[in-house]
Amino acid sequence: MKNSILKQFKEGIVTNNPIFVQLLGMCPTLATSTSVVNALGMGAAVTAVLTCSNLFISLVRKIIPKQIRIASYIVIISGFVTAVELLIKAFFPAIDASLGLFIPLIVVNCIILARAEAFASKNPPVPSMIDGIATGVGFTFALSCIAFVRELLGTGKLFAAADGTGGIDVFGAGYQPAAIFLLPAGAFLTLGCIIAAVQKISDVCAKRAAEKAAAPSVEEEICSDGGETSAETEGATDNE
Repeated sequence: MKNSILKQFKEGIVTNNPIFVQLLGMCPTLATSTSVVNALGMGAAVTAVLTCSNLFISLVRKIIPKQIRIASYIVIISGFVTAVELLIKAFFPAIDASLGLFIPLIVVNCIILARAEAFASKNPPVPSMIDGIATGVGFTFALSCIAFVRELLGTGKLFAAADGTGGIDVFGAGYQPAAIFLLPAGAFLTLGCIIAAVQKISDVCAKRAAEKAAAPSVEEEICSDGGETSAETEGATDNE
């Protein structure tokens, strides 16, 4: 059970990351990653919807007719999105004002519908809920990485409030912000560079794993050398 949970989290965050690997949810990724606070708010909202919708869809998966399953999933997802939106409006008005329309648009986020169709509709409730949490954490992690670079280079600060005030001044007053990183072009540039880095790291790790699997261990080499030496010794003895 523990290994299964760890495997799900590894897939959701690393090997099957919804943004860096699957390239899903590009619209909210590019639009809401201008600051780390916005990224964390969006990631938390998506994680909550993913977890709740996966759990509920898994519970009712056997009673939903196949012909209307996609429409049913959207209705279920929209209900949880509405609940999350109202909670954000009530307790985090600054994040609500900053994210705006992108919170209700979580309904059509392809990450949520993809996990509902690919996993929750085919698995029991507990694994489905864990899958939602793992995928949500992976989405939040990727979104935060992009926002970290964009906010740092675009403003010279980090962790500014949702309305742009405050934050930690990293580079000091003399820094000239690269405003392009706060624009759509900067979002595409940052995303492309990070995806390229992730793919390069994945390729290097896969190559090292393949080399390690192909190379014989030291113990095997010793045993092999010992066997050859014994065979040669026996042959020399027989000849004598």
